Amino acid sequence: MNDSSLMLRQIHPSFIKQGQITSQAFRPTTKDNSKLSVYDHDMISAEKAYEHYTKKLVKSSAGVMAVSVKECNELSLPVLSDPEPFPEHALIDFSKYSYPQSEKLAKKLRQKAVERDWLYVL
Repeated sequence: MNDSSLMLRQIHPSFIKQGQITSQAFRPTTKDNSKLSVYDHDMISAEKAYEHYTKKLVKSSAGVMAVSVKECNELSLPVLSDPEPFPEHALIDFSKYSYPQSEKLAKKLRQKAVERDWLYVL
């Protein structure tokens, strides 16, 4: 993983309002322990990540967007490899931020992902 590595984020259909991705797609919830779950694009394609998420993990996704490690680092959001659930898994760590700070950071990540556009969508 390096600065140009992309971290793939599955976008749940409920995170799309009036055709727009909400920042909620890039903000960890309390059950996430302040860490946003992503796939490391250096290890898996967006299409394969989507298939893994929807077929093997049996979760809902409208498609895959991404942010780079560099974009995360610029916001002081460390990206950590987390191969325990599966080898391509990684985390974006929001743990040093309060909820309001996390919301602002999620909006910035969302904007970067939207500028990059969808990497995979059915």
